[in-house]
Amino acid sequence: MTAVFSHGRLRLYLLKLLDDGPKHGYELIRLLADRFHGTYAPSAGTIYPRLARMESEGLVTHAAAGGRKTYSITDDGRSELRQRAGELDALEKDINASVADLAAEIQAEVHGSARDLKRELKEAARQTRRGTWVVDVQLGGRPPGTDPQADFDRRLVAFSDEVRALVRRGRFSDDQLRTASRLLDGVLDGLRRMQR
Repeated sequence: MTAVFSHGRLRLYLLKLLDDGPKHGYELIRLLADRFHGTYAPSAGTIYPRLARMESEGLVTHAAAGGRKTYSITDDGRSELRQRAGELDALEKDINASVADLAAEIQAEVHGSARDLKRELKEAARQTRRGTWVVDVQLGGRPPGTDPQADFDRRLVAFSDEVRALVRRGRFSDDQLRTASRLLDGVLDGLRRMQR
């Protein structure tokens, strides 16, 4: 659970939400998720036991309708809210700070991802231009598929680009990269043998 709700603060916030009107448990979960812009949402296993405890303490009551329990704050619950008004103000400030921090982290991640994507697109465009130039020079005006050397060059550039992209994703272990390097060495040795 997010640190802003340590030490009974979630209970206090649930009282605040119920002070706005009766709600069922999943509505409380949704309101909390909305408050944190989707970056935090308590589970039903967090909310319902707290509501049951608050009910046993006389802070909330429930009414069953249509298979759902709708919770309402009691006078004792409102009294606790008034007594803890200063804590509630501090909690709201902490929630605002937490949401701002999360938004800043998300913005930094998005900015970093956009920067990486921009760099990768520039590299892909550069490689495409290089590959297209090689193919255009090799084709000498002939239609694709009619010049084996140009077709080989085009496939070699595409192969190289795809291998490079796969390795950049970083999903290979060191052993897998060594095996891939040996495979490439084997292909090169095979091409050398073909020229003998």
